[in-house]
Amino acid sequence: MRFIVKFKWVIAALIVALTVTLFMLAPNLTKLANEKGQTQLPDSASSSRAAQILKDAGLDDNTISVVLTLDKALNNDTEKQLQDVITDMKDIKGVQGITTPLSQDEKIRDQLMSKDRKTILIPVTVTGSDEQVEKIADEIYEAVPDNIIAYVTGSSLINQDFGHSSEEGLKKTELITIVLILGLLLLVFRSIVTPFVPLIAVGVTYLLSQSVLAFLVEKMDFPISTFTQTFLVAILFGIGTDYCILLLTRFREELANGHNKVEATIIAYRTAGRTLFISGVAVLIGFAAIGFAEFAIFQSAVGVAVGVGVLILILFTLLPLFMVTLGEKLFWPSKKAASHSDNKLWAFLGKHSVSRPLLFLIITAIITVPFILTYDKQVSFDNTEEISSEYKSIKGLNAIRDAMGEGKAFPVNIVIKGDKDLTTADTIPYLGNISRAIEKVDNVDSVLTITQPTGERIKDLYIDSQLGAMSKGINDAVKGLGDVQTGLKQVEDGLSQIAKQTGAAAGGSSGNPLSEATNGLGQINNGLQLVSRQLAHTGNVQQTVPQLNAISGQLKQVQSGLEQAGTELAKQQQQVGALTENLNKLSQGVASADHGIAKISEGLTKATDMLNKMSDSTTINETGIYIPPDALKEEGFKQAIDTYSFAEGKGVTLNVVLGVNPYSEEAIETVDKIKKAVASEVLGTPFEKAEIAYGGVSSSNADLKSISTTDLTRTMIIMMTGLFVVLTILFRSMIMPIYMIASLLLTYYTAMSISELVFVNGMEYSGISWAVPFFSFVILVALGIDYSIFLLDRFNEEVKVGIVPGMVTAMTKMGSVIITASIILAGTFAAMIPSGVLTLVQVATVIIIGLLLYGLVILPLLVPAIVVTLGEGNWWPFGRKKTE
Repeated sequence: MRFIVKFKWVIAALIVALTVTLFMLAPNLTKLANEKGQTQLPDSASSSRAAQILKDAGLDDNTISVVLTLDKALNNDTEKQLQDVITDMKDIKGVQGITTPLSQDEKIRDQLMSKDRKTILIPVTVTGSDEQVEKIADEIYEAVPDNIIAYVTGSSLINQDFGHSSEEGLKKTELITIVLILGLLLLVFRSIVTPFVPLIAVGVTYLLSQSVLAFLVEKMDFPISTFTQTFLVAILFGIGTDYCILLLTRFREELANGHNKVEATIIAYRTAGRTLFISGVAVLIGFAAIGFAEFAIFQSAVGVAVGVGVLILILFTLLPLFMVTLGEKLFWPSKKAASHSDNKLWAFLGKHSVSRPLLFLIITAIITVPFILTYDKQVSFDNTEEISSEYKSIKGLNAIRDAMGEGKAFPVNIVIKGDKDLTTADTIPYLGNISRAIEKVDNVDSVLTITQPTGERIKDLYIDSQLGAMSKGINDAVKGLGDVQTGLKQVEDGLSQIAKQTGAAAGGSSGNPLSEATNGLGQINNGLQLVSRQLAHTGNVQQTVPQLNAISGQLKQVQSGLEQAGTELAKQQQQVGALTENLNKLSQGVASADHGIAKISEGLTKATDMLNKMSDSTTINETGIYIPPDALKEEGFKQAIDTYSFAEGKGVTLNVVLGVNPYSEEAIETVDKIKKAVASEVLGTPFEKAEIAYGGVSSSNADLKSISTTDLTRTMIIMMTGLFVVLTILFRSMIMPIYMIASLLLTYYTAMSISELVFVNGMEYSGISWAVPFFSFVILVALGIDYSIFLLDRFNEEVKVGIVPGMVTAMTKMGSVIITASIILAGTFAAMIPSGVLTLVQVATVIIIGLLLYGLVILPLLVPAIVVTLGEGNWWPFGRKKTE
């Protein structure tokens, strides 16, 4: 410290020069946060894998929803306007495709319009970054006429609005924090000079930290989020001010003890500086532990560790300049700072807590345990609650929710990728099974895929529908054979009369071809009657076809005989001309009957072929679906295949529309059930060895829930272990770190429970935002450990007079410092509340409750009671230093 005091101006000049240079050269950290700070799940997450599969297939396009609300139901005039809007949207750069709600297909209209036809949904496929998508949305707004209310929504636009909200909130937080700290320091020190010293020191720290972070983010892909800067402001100004209060208070105390300003500075850093260093290292370790988190948005808080490191550097180099230079003038015009006064409240609590430790342990339990027991851990993954409903992306989502259910805007996307073609007649039927299995899951509204492109099954693909069509065909064939029989009977009767006349003219009937034809028709009719009955009763198509072919051959013989008889009659007298004409007509009737039988036979032959192919199909028994080869080439079915497949058929997709809010806990649970249903259904099918991934908002939130829970547990363990090791070394005790950390855990869970009561039970939010437990734990433990270090480090300094009086003295001396520090730190987090970002508001609430609870209840009531109860055991297993 003497070296720093000696070269204080040189060191200060170097620090200022470095700060200015880096600030001018560094990239914009806020811009980097908006570009790189979006919620990004690890590559191993199912939703990330789904996105990657589609990206590799060239299908990484994004879908946004244009929501149009009309004053009255859609009519011809507004339909024309909508068509013009759609035409204009197609010309916007970045728009890849539009699904029009004006389709002639009623099923598509029903999908994209509300029942009252007043709300219209237009899905638009776009490409580009979130920032580019936002520009596309702006152009869409320009294309919509003024008489139609339009909103454009989608996950990209919600992310952008969240970024804008965070950026605006950061500006408010910075301004409010500075004003608040300035006011509190004026009140605490009653000096117009003192407040500016911490603000200058922390201000330099903040600017330098921002610049260093910006370079790390740009050059080394250091993790960052839209929360990083806000936390940096709150924490640096909070603990920076606290540390300054600690040092300045001890500096003022040493000045009052008769030391000159140089010696007072050196002593202050030797005592309070040691405490500051321990606290700073503890906070540094706490935030550095976040680096072990798997989730990038959690890792982004590591940036605070960079800021804390810079803060320690500045406080040990720049702050001594003010102390050594100004001396007593640093506190002008006040003669006595409030923070220097012995704290009567803590002195009172200290005396009673060390004399009645059991009572104070019970009091602490009464205050905290009921809250912990009622803590339900209700967590929300609805990021639409994060920002104001005044943003258009949220208005659009609410419009869809109210009119059609938001599940249509944010379906669960199931992506299946294999090594072979999955769009063959042998594989597509299994999609029907998978769809049916998913539809059985609670909260699933519909499933869209190749076998049901509009959410309703293509009935013609199912065997029951196909067999029904065959049954109807057989009935029609039986009816047709009956009609043929009737016609042939009429022909037979006509031939009989003509045969009698011609037979008489020829001198007898023996060998008369007409008589033979008549007899043949009679036999044919009898045969047709038998075939018809057999087909009607048994439905045996295979046996019927050869019988009909035989009858057709007989009809051809009859027709030939009739043509021969007609030729012979034509050679006879003129009076038989009429008979010849009638005979020709009857011959044509026989030919028509033969043609009819041929048609029936052809139809039955096709049915026979289809039945044979069905019998060879391996999918019918397992799926109930049979796809004729020709069906794959039909335009409508081919379009469904193109829509729900990719990578030349090696990948297929299913879109699952949920009947609940896709951001809700119910949606997350539904995704888990869908995964189980699909995993069970694909066993023993062509999809068993295919890769299956799940995308969409609900799936991302399911991954988010799993990862955030794992990260919180991992970080808690690492952070507490790191703190335990450091505190064990610094305090030469394994017991003190245990109850220091335990007291903070007690504070954390109590604060979380109270916050849950406020936001869930009181304000009726669906839960505490998913990021709040993680950030609140890290911040509260990292910052709260400072106050226990403040108290116990001073206790170790005073314990030479005895454990009980040493603790009372430590509480008396440090009470005002800790209370003032906790109020200032709570104030800096209170500055986050006007940001309007729900996560920041909730984190601020937890931290404020936790800091005040810790500074006013846990530390003065619980910790002294534990210290006195343990006695010399506080320093186990090393033992207390004899010098102490």
